[in-house]
Amino acid sequence: MPFEFTPQLIAILGVAGMLGWVATTWIRVRHGYPLDGAWGQAIYPKSDAEAQERVVRLTQENTQLRTELGSVKDRVAVVERIVTDSGYGLTQEIEKLRDDRSATAPLHAVNAKGAA
Repeated sequence: MPFEFTPQLIAILGVAGMLGWVATTWIRVRHGYPLDGAWGQAIYPKSDAEAQERVVRLTQENTQLRTELGSVKDRVAVVERIVTDSGYGLTQEIEKLRDDRSATAPLHAVNAKGAA
């Protein structure tokens, strides 16, 4: 029983191909991708007032986020400078020595009282 291309099968494949093309075109238009014309040239969807307003809002948000990112970068640079500064490391070592001395001081006091 060999496989045969019957007219019904050819019609079904043709309809499925057209439905796939329609679905692909609809998805591309919905997400703002340019469409292709018959000769491969780009055909852009028409822009309406809502799309232009959306572009304006996104541009404003982009500007705001870039400004915020710039301030965050400045803050990180300051923190990096503080942490890598040699004085900061010296301060940390002094604090560690103070903590070590305060932790061992009561033991010496207890030992001195016990020996007396």
